[in-house]
Amino acid sequence: MAGRDWLDAVLGLGPEWKVTRVEPTRDPKELRVELQRTGGSPLRCPHCGEACPGYDTRRREWRNLDAWGYKTFLVCNVPRVQCPEHGVVTIQVPWAEGSTRYTMEFEAEVIRWLKVASVQAVASRMRLSWNAVDGIMQRAVARGLARRKTKAVRRLSVDETSFRRRHQYVTVVSNPETGHVVHVAPGRGKDVLLAFYEGMGEKYREAVESVSMDMWGPYISATLAMIPDAVMKIAFDRFHVAKHLGDAVDKVRRAEHRALVKEGNGILVGTKWQWLKGPRRKTHAEKLAFARLRAGTRRTAQAWELKEAAANLWNYRSRTWALAGWHRWLEWASDCDLEPVLKTARMIREHLWGIVNAIILRATNGPAEGINSRIKTVKVRSRGFRNRERFANAILFHLGGLDLYPDGLRT
Repeated sequence: MAGRDWLDAVLGLGPEWKVTRVEPTRDPKELRVELQRTGGSPLRCPHCGEACPGYDTRRREWRNLDAWGYKTFLVCNVPRVQCPEHGVVTIQVPWAEGSTRYTMEFEAEVIRWLKVASVQAVASRMRLSWNAVDGIMQRAVARGLARRKTKAVRRLSVDETSFRRRHQYVTVVSNPETGHVVHVAPGRGKDVLLAFYEGMGEKYREAVESVSMDMWGPYISATLAMIPDAVMKIAFDRFHVAKHLGDAVDKVRRAEHRALVKEGNGILVGTKWQWLKGPRRKTHAEKLAFARLRAGTRRTAQAWELKEAAANLWNYRSRTWALAGWHRWLEWASDCDLEPVLKTARMIREHLWGIVNAIILRATNGPAEGINSRIKTVKVRSRGFRNRERFANAILFHLGGLDLYPDGLRT
């Protein structure tokens, strides 16, 4: 096979295009491959596909995969057509999408690298600017979102994750059954979640069976406003409730520790994690030591007992029995004189309806917390983002389960 014929085959040009010249540029590390259309089928509008008369040509250039260590560019005088509907437009070439300056093979290679490395690392590897690599990532996400088929989602998880310090957040909506991020938007206000629900359409909002979240008021308000029968579908996450109770135990421990130290008693020194670690995770020796620790305290032991009793309430299957169990727990908690526990009990009483929903629906934000952990990995790998929009785009790229590759090159 002749050299140019071989290049035609490697580049996948098809019968209507051919390589006419290969030459180095003034830069000793660059190579230009000249292409030309040889004719064949009629010229067509890239928007409507109708055959149209030729108008003129425009010289265009695309970065391709490196060849023999050279930065390789494809160069071609691409025909333009006169479309009755869309005016004068450039025809579509088989090696690139739209008006991008990169071939599909090149963009696919960048996408493959982005899945395992940071934007900066890929920019260095592919000899591109940071903005160029980010642009390829943005196009990949837009391509994936355009291909994503709208379908009913039974369960949703709503959570926020910090973008930077100073209380800058993005809202992340995920599907706990697939582990994929469904939607990301800057901010965590009511309007952010309202916009997502409005975009779902009424048919798909009606198909939602549960929405797991923490007790953040704007998320609750948006869901009550948009999801039919939401008061029976909003589920307040078990781990969020457990975190509040764990924090209450620790506040009681610290207060009791200060009081005991004044009496010369250091029994609570360095015991924070013993009170927070679950019984199932303790060894036999740790359980014996913890039993002695509990016997040597009063207030912290009482707070811990309330925390553990609450943990057992998530095992109910009946709404009636679950409500009865929580009401008994609230009576017990209300009788104590531990302000951190009393404060948490008031919060639980106010949100009990959603807690019981979580028990009956077996809904949890656990998968969302797992996604949050993976988002942190993305953030660390990228060493931060310039704005929340790019952060949201990176989340969808890595966790959206999207078909990111150009047409014909899906991997």
